[in-house]
Amino acid sequence: MEAIILIGAIVLVTLMGTRLIHRINTRHDARIATHTFSDPMPGVGRRSRKNHRRIPEDASGPVDRS
Repeated sequence: MEAIILIGAIVLVTLMGTRLIHRINTRHDARIATHTFSDPMPGVGRRSRKNHRRIPEDASGPVDRS
């Protein structure tokens, strides 16, 4: 009798674990499906100059470029 209860408990725990893993995988798949991989990365294409040099300031101080 004890062996049957032990086997039943093992089967029950295995089924509960399988169900939990299935639910976690479903959430993960839904999260991946909503994420868009085709969006450009932030900052790509912002700089158009080939050389990224700072503009030299005058000896009198910083220049207002507004």
